[in-house]
Amino acid sequence: MSITAAPPRRLGQILLLLGFAQLIITIDFNIVYVALPEIGSALGFTSQNLQWVISAYAVAFGGLLVLGGRAADLLGRRRMFVLALSIYSISSLIGGLSPNDGVMIGVRAVQGLGGALLFPATLALVNTLFQEGKERNRALAVWSACGASGLCVGSILGGVLTSAFGWAAVFFVNVPLAGGAALLALALIPRDGAREHGRTFDLPGAVTATVGITLVVFVLVQGPVSGWASPEIIGCIVAAVVLLAAFAVIEGRSADPLMPLRLFTNRSLSTAMAIALVFGATYSTVPYFLTVFFQTIHGYNALQTGLVFLVPAALIAVGTQISGRMAGKVGLKTILILGLSIGIVGTAVLAAGMNSGGSFLQVLPGIALYGIGQGITWTGMWIAAASGVAGNEQGVASAMTSTAMQVGTAVGLAVLVAVANHGTRGLTGDAFQDKLGHGLQTAVYIAAAGIVLGILASFAFAKPAVVAEDELEPVAAGTKD
Repeated sequence: MSITAAPPRRLGQILLLLGFAQLIITIDFNIVYVALPEIGSALGFTSQNLQWVISAYAVAFGGLLVLGGRAADLLGRRRMFVLALSIYSISSLIGGLSPNDGVMIGVRAVQGLGGALLFPATLALVNTLFQEGKERNRALAVWSACGASGLCVGSILGGVLTSAFGWAAVFFVNVPLAGGAALLALALIPRDGAREHGRTFDLPGAVTATVGITLVVFVLVQGPVSGWASPEIIGCIVAAVVLLAAFAVIEGRSADPLMPLRLFTNRSLSTAMAIALVFGATYSTVPYFLTVFFQTIHGYNALQTGLVFLVPAALIAVGTQISGRMAGKVGLKTILILGLSIGIVGTAVLAAGMNSGGSFLQVLPGIALYGIGQGITWTGMWIAAASGVAGNEQGVASAMTSTAMQVGTAVGLAVLVAVANHGTRGLTGDAFQDKLGHGLQTAVYIAAAGIVLGILASFAFAKPAVVAEDELEPVAAGTKD
């Protein structure tokens, strides 16, 4: 699916819109964290099912990403961009009006669908509207700054809105934001071109991939709650393995596969996927533990907790710009190893200050280094994921990388939450605080150690040497496919 070229003067406006859409995605995932206690008490959630306010979004988002990427490539990126934002706006309105826990869980699943459609469409638009090389690297740096900062801005905004207007405000805020972005997209983004003849949606591949990946994410989210040996989890594992094996067979035989297996031979993309898996399991889990540390250990309210995240939000944005400026001057291997190395040091320093007696000032140096490292890694990871991928497969490539990150996040949270809470059951008062503080500290230390796997993955790049910008294949903006 091609797209009409945009006038150069309009590209800057389009980039801001695409960055804003990515900010909506990451904010929507994180904004509910600090509002969870109020949502739980207002809608009658139990302690067992409250996690599904987060998990319903994660399961739908992770399970439907590949399908969303295919839809963007086949049906049109602009069309899917507008549709996804409309889904966000409508579901957010219903979310703010939710009368009970069942409706809320359903709303979060629909929002996850919106994210699964929006993310690959947004990234594919960036990668096809901007010429590969310096222009695309700068565009990805802006897009990355919005996305990476949204991981923390969501917590800030959630704290402010919850404190001032109540939990429903964290949903209502998305109605004008997503709705307004959809209307702007119709005015700014060039129309999708004619659909390519001979391309199909690969329904067998779509069904097996979507259900198989959804089951994998469900197992990772629900396993710690139901028990890894429970019949429910064992059954889902078996079904997921069978479906994903069937998907691999279908894709190998399909004339027009949903996810061409040859994409895995693209060294840059496959390396980016490995790093995204590590990124999700490590960097993406830290905000959860910071939230618990400040609210449970130190008794911060929603607003105070949100304001704490101003520091990492600002420094993540700084890191994305550093990475964008380095791209084209040094190799991607160098960028990623730098970002991951800073992340290891920062996360370890952060863990050192996270104990029952630790203060904000004690964890501040670690938060700062963690933020810069995350920003550098985030931009480098997405530049790698787009490199050498044809324009008509950018949606699927971005979805593959994001799916890896979602699976990593689910795995990381399942493991690290279990570590953090180990031995706290039945404890109260100071004993509980001390045990939880040590548990949080141990979990974040493990996250720091896990980032080392990302450095090892970075060595898989075939050509660490930088490619000169004038050696890149010229591609007219907006006509790459």
